[in-house]
Amino acid sequence: MKILMVVISLCLIILCTLCLAEETDYYDWKGLKSYAAKNYTESIVFFDRAIKQDSNYIDAWLHKGDAQRAMLNYNASLQSYEGALQVNNKTKAAWTGMIEAYIALNNYQQAAEAAAKVTEIEPNRKENWQKEGNLLQMQGDYERAMAKYEGALNLDTNYIDASYRKALSLMALGNSNGAMSLLNRILSIDPKYKAAYNAQGLIFEAEGKYASARDAYENASRIDPQWIQPRINNMHSLQALGRTDEAMRIFVTL
Repeated sequence: MKILMVVISLCLIILCTLCLAEETDYYDWKGLKSYAAKNYTESIVFFDRAIKQDSNYIDAWLHKGDAQRAMLNYNASLQSYEGALQVNNKTKAAWTGMIEAYIALNNYQQAAEAAAKVTEIEPNRKENWQKEGNLLQMQGDYERAMAKYEGALNLDTNYIDASYRKALSLMALGNSNGAMSLLNRILSIDPKYKAAYNAQGLIFEAEGKYASARDAYENASRIDPQWIQPRINNMHSLQALGRTDEAMRIFVTL
């Protein structure tokens, strides 16, 4: 009789655990339905119910953070992502959500630190190195940014976005020759990479080579006539060359 009672008790415990798990899944699913309908406040109510049922339910923490971020409540979203990380510190989605929240708060230092965690979790993804480098570059930390771009290029030597960003860091550090060399290599891989032409124009302009700068800006504009930046830069080069009438013709179309 005692053995039967123990077996029944164990079965009840297992059954209750399964029911709670199903209920937790249900609340998270309901939250996602509300989230998809952009009813973020309601979705958070469901995610909170899921978390109350099981505080280790990582998906609910993540989804709650996403909903809070959609409501522009970035500080609250950071707390939710932290809740997921307390369960598993290697949850990439939580670190990624924190990156976006910190960027929205213009806190690039913290965003870069979160990006470093993503790189640590997935070191074989070149995009992770690129993202981390971009965030360091936005802080003016060009040396460290270049190291991250080199990490991306070690994974893919033809990763032109990382090469371009590295070229920008070299420009910022005054290494125009190194930057120009990289930009030329980018254009040998992709002749339609318009940003490389625009960057070349800036280098030529800084060196007082206004005619060459103008050619570079026009190359960028031919690739994308709607892109306004090279047109503005071209106008400055024309003014430096004393061709004010041509510069004005660009100015009135901006």
